[in-house]
Amino acid sequence: MNPAGPLLLAGGGHSHALILKRWAMDPTRRPARPVLLINRCSSALYSGMVPALIAGIDPPEAAAINLRSLCDRAGVGFVQAEITGLDPGQRCLLLAERPPLRFGLISLDVGAISRPSAEGIAIKPLEPALAFIASEDPNSTNPFTVVGAGAAAMEVVLALRRRWPHRPLRLQTRSNGPGPLERRILLEALIDLVTTPEPTGGPWLLCTGSRAPIWLAASGLPVDGDGRLRTNAQLQVEGNEHIFASGDCAVMAAAPRPASGVWAVRAAIPLAWNLEASCLDRPLRPWRPQRQALQLIGDQQGRAWARWGRWQLGPSGWLWQWKRRIDRRFMAGFRSSEPMTASEPMACRGCAAKLPAQPLAAALEQAGLTGAPEDAARIEGDPPLLQSVDGFPALVSDPWLNGRLTTLHACSDLWACGVRVDSAQAIVTLPVLEAAEQQELLVQTLCGVRSVLEEQQAQLIGGHTLESRSEPPHCPSLGVQLSLCVNGRSAAPWSKGGIAHGDVLLLSRPLGTGVLFAAAMAGACQPEALDTVLQHMSRSQHRLLDQLEPHRQAIHACTDVTGFGLLGHLGEMLASSSPLRITLWTNRIPAYPEAMDRLAQGYASSLAPANRRSWQWLDGLIQLDDSPSQALLELLVDPQTCGPLLLACTETTAQTLTAEGPWIPIGNATADHG
Repeated sequence: MNPAGPLLLAGGGHSHALILKRWAMDPTRRPARPVLLINRCSSALYSGMVPALIAGIDPPEAAAINLRSLCDRAGVGFVQAEITGLDPGQRCLLLAERPPLRFGLISLDVGAISRPSAEGIAIKPLEPALAFIASEDPNSTNPFTVVGAGAAAMEVVLALRRRWPHRPLRLQTRSNGPGPLERRILLEALIDLVTTPEPTGGPWLLCTGSRAPIWLAASGLPVDGDGRLRTNAQLQVEGNEHIFASGDCAVMAAAPRPASGVWAVRAAIPLAWNLEASCLDRPLRPWRPQRQALQLIGDQQGRAWARWGRWQLGPSGWLWQWKRRIDRRFMAGFRSSEPMTASEPMACRGCAAKLPAQPLAAALEQAGLTGAPEDAARIEGDPPLLQSVDGFPALVSDPWLNGRLTTLHACSDLWACGVRVDSAQAIVTLPVLEAAEQQELLVQTLCGVRSVLEEQQAQLIGGHTLESRSEPPHCPSLGVQLSLCVNGRSAAPWSKGGIAHGDVLLLSRPLGTGVLFAAAMAGACQPEALDTVLQHMSRSQHRLLDQLEPHRQAIHACTDVTGFGLLGHLGEMLASSSPLRITLWTNRIPAYPEAMDRLAQGYASSLAPANRRSWQWLDGLIQLDDSPSQALLELLVDPQTCGPLLLACTETTAQTLTAEGPWIPIGNATADHG
């Protein structure tokens, strides 16, 4: 019987991608336990379209499977992290720069890497190899050499010929490597064939076979000579019934097959069935793969040839068209058949889940809690204690990252006061799950919290846990709710009010988190754009206080831009300052990549409609120096999670801070003469 605990899908290879597609199409098949996919990138390249990507025929997004979006549709958590090892005895997956993930069951589809060599750049991992190719001069007279004897080397060098029509190209291979057909195709493409083993001049790209990641063999699991995990017919690693493996990192001991995307695709359904059966303690089914597979190899010039063992056909145009149809159909299967539209908003998470400003203000007034809002409460002492409370429903399905983001967001209230955080307490509400699964969610969440506090030499000094009484979501990690009380001390904290005539307004990072997460929920955000946003959001801004400390007296007001958007929080600053007029420089308002495009298409956070009340400031004390687009108006009220600091300082200080970075000047203040 399999123990309780999450099911981890380690790696975003073709087998796992197809399993996610299966669960997205039929959620009843997904195991009734937490499932997490762990991959170093938020997208995975489909190997069948990599040559066309290298050739420049297809854009990168055409060959990329959006793993984050696919996980969302499948009800599976997504963790973007580098896998560094596996401890079978402790049942935990080791990750770089974060705590290990424990599991009840695990499936490994982590791909392969090129065999190490003292010369050249390896084709695997693909991402650095593609960056290397992109950096090369297409018009160079320096020959570029592809090394390898298999179909991959042929496809890559022919793709490079399409990409670089005039650059000298060479294929270095064994003397008995290419057959007559391949030699003729190389000759027609003006690619030199080199069969001597001696190194040639110029850059090299190695397509010389692959091996599994070294950490698999280091785990003590049974592997073959190439470090691939040995499995039985049920795709379980030999001697380890709770560990499954598929794709290029594994080999079926009784029916070995070459490392190929073909076998990873074919293994997906047998692997899915056995993972589902294992979670239900049902008998597993053996898989009997066919001995050979048809290969379609394209020359990237409109022709392809077919290979089945020693039999070959082509090259011909119709085989090329057939291959292209197969590849496009495969990729189309990963796109949602029922995409959401901009007119179908979902309730947003993170700080966009906060109560709108109007009912909040009305409720506080009725409760007798009036006064100018500040980012942190001041408790008298020597020095005074500054305290703030913040939290929200899980923004992302990675519990460690969610713990980190929520803590960064909560700490930002104190940073906006110029105060360093020295301690915090946390309240964690967990979904109703098995005890082992709740424990793992709590461990990951608290480790994410501590990762932020330890960077600041602050402590987590206490907290409280609760169990939700609501039905857990399909992805249980999205059922975690975290709130924090953060503390710090300062004799002279900054306030929101105090903007002075002549001050310059500075932002510490771009805007657009709200719309990008809303677009991502609708399947309308490229994974690279969301990656960029998360990289900024997960970076602590506490080090900015070191930069600002020498200018403390020249900083007249500061806040952080969060749920009410730039206009809402700037309005709060103005309401607490002497009569002023703010001019915002339209072309200087920074936005994350894709944010303006998505706003122009009508995507918006579910809190944005309420925030639009802040546009009324533009009819009075806040002016724009140029006519704004509708997208810019929406950006000004876009709710931010882990948003920028917004400060007002003297012009001289603004020049210094802008030169040092990362500060962006967005406007200035002048006296309001009424």
